[in-house]
Amino acid sequence: MNKNNDFFDQVYQVVRLIPFGRVTSYGSIATYLGAGRSARIVGYAMNSAHTMPDVPAHRVVNRNGLLTGKMHFETPDTMQNRLEEEGIKVVKDQIQDFKKVFWDPKTELAL
Repeated sequence: MNKNNDFFDQVYQVVRLIPFGRVTSYGSIATYLGAGRSARIVGYAMNSAHTMPDVPAHRVVNRNGLLTGKMHFETPDTMQNRLEEEGIKVVKDQIQDFKKVFWDPKTELAL
């Protein structure tokens, strides 16, 4: 397994811990994993995670609460629909009350 696959696996482990009805950001996951400047790499990991039923990829958004990964799901509306099913309000591809539903692995999880 190469270094990227190991990092991707770590990303998926964190994403699996995001509670129902909460979201986090690519950058927050990267920071938690000790790779603060690797938000883009977390994004790459999430690009293929939407096909993994045990990884709630829809709960990972950009730092402003935008659904930037929506094009990697089955349809352009899948990500928003899944979030709304969890009680998260989305308007024009942006999560409303983002700070309220934001889950920061750095403060929620112990390394």
